[in-house]
Amino acid sequence: MTSVGDLRASPKKRQQEIVDLLGSAFAELIELNPRALRRKFRKMSAEPFDFYRGSAPLFYHDVAKLDDPWADDDTSRVWIQGDLHAENYGTYMDAQGVLVFDVNDFDEAYLGHFTWDLQRMAASLALLGFSKAFPDETIREMIDTYARAYLGQVRSFTAGERDENFRLTLDNTEGALHDVLRGARSGTRIGLLDSLTVVENGDRRFKDSAGDRRLDLNEQARVMNAFGAYLDTIPERNRQQSVSYQVKDIVTLTGVGIGSAGLPMYTLLVEGSTQALENDVVLSMKRAGVPAPSEVVRDEKISEYFHHQGHRTALSQRALQAHADPWLGWAELEGHGQVVQELSPYANDIDWDVVTEPDEVMPLLKGLGRATAKIHCVSDATSDETLVNIETEQAIGRAIGDDDDGFVEWLCSFGAEYGDLTREDHRLFVDAFRNGMIAGVEAT
Repeated sequence: MTSVGDLRASPKKRQQEIVDLLGSAFAELIELNPRALRRKFRKMSAEPFDFYRGSAPLFYHDVAKLDDPWADDDTSRVWIQGDLHAENYGTYMDAQGVLVFDVNDFDEAYLGHFTWDLQRMAASLALLGFSKAFPDETIREMIDTYARAYLGQVRSFTAGERDENFRLTLDNTEGALHDVLRGARSGTRIGLLDSLTVVENGDRRFKDSAGDRRLDLNEQARVMNAFGAYLDTIPERNRQQSVSYQVKDIVTLTGVGIGSAGLPMYTLLVEGSTQALENDVVLSMKRAGVPAPSEVVRDEKISEYFHHQGHRTALSQRALQAHADPWLGWAELEGHGQVVQELSPYANDIDWDVVTEPDEVMPLLKGLGRATAKIHCVSDATSDETLVNIETEQAIGRAIGDDDDGFVEWLCSFGAEYGDLTREDHRLFVDAFRNGMIAGVEAT
């Protein structure tokens, strides 16, 4: 059997493996914007958790080699978020106007083993716990708590609870998770607009500081053509009134986060549900990249289902969220798939810096486990997409059987071992980066 321990080559060999893999995974970004990717690598250098967030291709390169006793023909082809870690949960306003706490960030979403999401999350919890100086026993309890909450919610769906109706909201949460939702509730559209726009001559436009630059006429025409095509991808049930969707202003912005560094994007100011200035909407149109799981899932049925990566990202989000952002859609611009969605004033993430004690962390992890179960189980035969034609909760239940303890122990062991490996990999990555071993993004 192949285990995490078998991934540990000699430091020199492992370092070269990391260099080669990241160089290949980010080759397009290195060519497109080496300065932005250098910023990404500097952020990844700060802490092992930051390195882990930015190195999903390495994770899949590794787990594809490992034995997975829980993934059979059915459970190895379910919708997965693809980059599940402790910071990829947060709030959004769903299509029914309800504030929901859920998994977010679907840039890496694809189809694969349901266990991959759980393994990636487990290792992130090990890294998070280590950064808080929690004892090993507490870190194991963190993963155990998360995993059992996941299994409990899957069992609940199996017993008859309708997965498409399940939501973590202000009405059924408490503690730190409830605080995140309450913080999102205090956001306002006018507050977001005032931070990014000004009103001149009776209408809004972006502040000059809201983006990298404004568009010339040719570029603006190309973006407007893509926007027109995007409008056709909005489901009929989510369409706004006819006054909506008029574009008022556009600026460019380059992705600066660890995941989106270097990817070009456009920010569009559009008319909201009425002509009142207070409900204008800000949309992002971002080039979608190749998801890391697709590099190890070789399945033409899946790859041919998507027109391009923007289409893949948007469809994945709609599959994994029962009531996704009503503005979510896709377009194509200059041969690249784009994902389009609202820059929402109601997005709020967990601030792990203020969740510092185990008695605060454990209840929160129960919510994260339940939210993970929801995305896996809602994106099955009952969803609008046809790639998965099974009932996911039933398939997971069959794969695990009555061995919940064995499954949880397997996940706890993986999380601890891969967290240790990631801390070693982080050191090797930093040494490689600062010594110019990654061509095109030398640290000097």
